[in-house]
Amino acid sequence: MTISMTEQKYRSFLLKLLVCGIVTLLLTGFAPMTAEAMVETKEQKTGVTVYSNDKASIDASNLEEGYVIIQYTGGKDVRIKAQVSRLDGSAYSYDIDPKGKAEIIPLTEGNGKYTIGVFENIQGSKYAQAYSTSVELKLRSEFLPFLYANQYVNFKKGLEVEKRANMLTEGKTKQLDILTAIYNDVTALLTYDTVLAATVQPGYLPDVEKVLERKKGICFDYAALMSSMLRLKGIPSKLVIGYAGKVYHAWLNVYIEDDDTGWIEYAVVWDGKKWSLLDPTFVSTAKSSNAVKQFIGEGNEYNMNYVY
Repeated sequence: MTISMTEQKYRSFLLKLLVCGIVTLLLTGFAPMTAEAMVETKEQKTGVTVYSNDKASIDASNLEEGYVIIQYTGGKDVRIKAQVSRLDGSAYSYDIDPKGKAEIIPLTEGNGKYTIGVFENIQGSKYAQAYSTSVELKLRSEFLPFLYANQYVNFKKGLEVEKRANMLTEGKTKQLDILTAIYNDVTALLTYDTVLAATVQPGYLPDVEKVLERKKGICFDYAALMSSMLRLKGIPSKLVIGYAGKVYHAWLNVYIEDDDTGWIEYAVVWDGKKWSLLDPTFVSTAKSSNAVKQFIGEGNEYNMNYVY
């Protein structure tokens, strides 16, 4: 199949969405497939390994699965932040519920030593440390942080999002077909919420069940809903935030086992005006980043900052 024929096919996926200025959705990379991708998730454990003081607790019972559970217990009605950083890695900041709701926080930068801190707002942008500890991460599988729910990709099994994902993918055995079905459904089902986009506040997080019920959202909602459905179908997906040039973007990296494809780079693209999906035939046959660059442009234009 020639590139020109492929371009004609992928254009049929365009014009799915109104103008959206918050997020770029991409799917990234090509790497050899490994059997490790077949790993299954486990039921969540609590209370086995907990680090805490009178202000916060960090439950590391699921550490080898790639996440911790953070809970603020200090009783102050102020803004609470958690900061997670790996040695020589990026520092990730999360909002934590001051009323004590437990938050699932992923550890996404691979194996190594992580420092996890909880901080209380004292004035303006100033925070004081409430608690801090360090953990040594040794993942059971490198894919696990991108199969579980977390604060950014916040889904629950057995609810409407999973039911819809199952309905969309019934009878489909190839992961590329599953990806295509989920992409087509989400971009056709949802409409862009211009009111929310104009009023969205810092710290906004998608509620994928509400997004599905309302059938509208901003680009962050689209990305979180797609990622949730993919993870529920056992397909590792990363929600990545970074820059394309000087423009703030986000994209999804998805691991596809079909035909030893591996991590797909730039499979779903937001170009500032519309969504588009790289033709799955092109994905399965394009085994190098050079081929993908003809679709999206030079990959070095995209700089990754955070992965969820």
